[in-house]
Amino acid sequence: MGKYEALAKNIVANVGGKENVISVVNCITRLRFKLKDESKANTEILKNMDGVVTVMQSGGQYQVVIGNHVPDVRLDVDAVLGKLDTSESNTGAKGNLFDRFVDMISGIFQPILAPLCAAGMLKGVNAILSFALGQGYQTSASYAVFNAMGDGLFLFLPIFIGYSSMKKFKGSPFLGMMIAAALVYPGFLDGTITETFSKTGGLNLFGIPFSVPAAGYGSTVMPIIAITAFAAFLERQLKKVVPDVVKLFLVPFFTAIISVPLGFLVIGPVMNVASDALGRGLIALQGFSPIIFGVVLGFAWQILVMFGLHWAIVPFAIIALAKGEPTALLTAASIASFAQTGAVGAVMMKTKDKKLRELAIPAFISGWFGVTEPAIYGITLPKKRPFWASCIVSGVLGGVAMAIGIQAYTMGALGIFSFTSNITLDGDVSGAIKMMILAAVAVISGFIVTYLLGFEDNAPQNLEKNNFKQATFPQTVTSATILTPVEGTVVPLAQVKDAAFSAGIMGKGAAIEPTVGEVHAPFNGTVVTLFPTKHALGLISDEGVELLIHIGIDTVQLEGKYFEAFVKQGQRINKGDLLVKFDLEKINEAGYSTQIPIIVTNSQDYQEVIATHQISVGKKDPLLTTVAAQDTTLVVKPI
Repeated sequence: MGKYEALAKNIVANVGGKENVISVVNCITRLRFKLKDESKANTEILKNMDGVVTVMQSGGQYQVVIGNHVPDVRLDVDAVLGKLDTSESNTGAKGNLFDRFVDMISGIFQPILAPLCAAGMLKGVNAILSFALGQGYQTSASYAVFNAMGDGLFLFLPIFIGYSSMKKFKGSPFLGMMIAAALVYPGFLDGTITETFSKTGGLNLFGIPFSVPAAGYGSTVMPIIAITAFAAFLERQLKKVVPDVVKLFLVPFFTAIISVPLGFLVIGPVMNVASDALGRGLIALQGFSPIIFGVVLGFAWQILVMFGLHWAIVPFAIIALAKGEPTALLTAASIASFAQTGAVGAVMMKTKDKKLRELAIPAFISGWFGVTEPAIYGITLPKKRPFWASCIVSGVLGGVAMAIGIQAYTMGALGIFSFTSNITLDGDVSGAIKMMILAAVAVISGFIVTYLLGFEDNAPQNLEKNNFKQATFPQTVTSATILTPVEGTVVPLAQVKDAAFSAGIMGKGAAIEPTVGEVHAPFNGTVVTLFPTKHALGLISDEGVELLIHIGIDTVQLEGKYFEAFVKQGQRINKGDLLVKFDLEKINEAGYSTQIPIIVTNSQDYQEVIATHQISVGKKDPLLTTVAAQDTTLVVKPI
């Protein structure tokens, strides 16, 4: 055993013991465990353990971030573990079905949360202007433009999801957009295609009949996710059999020509049948007991929204209102957005995670206007307990709403502007007042229940106590300029798709989206570490700058495939020397991000590490400037 024996024993004990470990590997900064049951690991204890930077759970791996000296820790961990039982029967599942579903939904919606929030706020702005300026504004071109800005994303939401879900399932994102675009083709959205062919026997594909929902597949979620899951699988199989010379166009051709018809003929209709059955079942339940109906619909509404099944209820409400009959079908549902808003408010107030709070603020704002997708997909569902808290509150108050007889008399707007729909045609506002009170109770209750139940807050804690720098050579800390090792587009470190890098845990620096698959020496120095899979290397400059260059995110799993090293560990390097080559296209096709974090791992030795302001950088361009703590006269010019 080495000097990290105590740390290794503590890590093994808190990942659930040797019997819970299937395998362990390490990359240049972290131990990557595969565990039989991740729930047995003491994540909070590990996060706050001396010698551990943080813990991340991603891609079926339980990752314990150590730092530059992880190879030494790994040796002691291996000694503690001894020989592992890696039989197939002990591989276990990656969490329960709900956890896997949440991980999938979060991964798909995370990239589009910001525009979702913006669209929700735009809809709110338009609603405020409509209320303030009256009927004249609602018939103006200005209203139409703002309406398009707010509704456009939601109407064509499947296209956005087509991109992100195909990427999540490790397929080609733009192919996912192409498939989704077919589902939201205008003729299917507005019903004109269905109406045209209804006169000749209805829609069919080579004689096989199919149907499209009355509102089309716009604003839906689950149909396109299901289709792209199949399409990504199909694309991978086709790549194995289609010759390389025609792969570029034949793979997407066959993927689309099989996936889109399958979507219209099988996946879409299955969702339609489920939606229709659900709608009729809920109508029957309302006839049996309005209060039970209110509880069930209030609790389930946000779940129905996630699956796109809420459209099962909306047509019945529209039909009733078109006949001039008041309806209570959407009364319970309208409470859900207020309960969700209260839950998000509690997360926003309680979290110590700065990024989560920044995301919660626009989600909280848009929630007041009835747009809860950013709240659901970005905040409450990933945190689980806030989501269920809002469902419980919504269910209870949905039953109350039905008990006191709140109804809608017209189709109103969403959120705080929905109350006008509860005013009777002869001007009685009592229903609207009751609904306002109930909405206020929903927000307050959602806030209180979520705050009391709490949630897992992943804010980094006590990171300053972790000493993960290993001095390899005697150093003299001086100011230095580091050239870019890779040509490409500069990305702020905070935008890197890995929390250990984006949170600055490993040190300060920048990242690059590469345009050329070559890494060159950014200074004169020495190769301290070259990982066996060649995806990451550690350098030290003659001035004492310790630099980590990590080629791609999670590319350690490629096990060296698509990487070629031109240096060895301990080798002397000069500025501009070729260090590593990597195949950008192949890495992308394998489904991995090619972002390259470039980190000064001894950032604590410097007063500041300043990244360039340039957007694109070449081999001879400066990327980072380190400012020595004692060098107070240094002037850093914009570069």
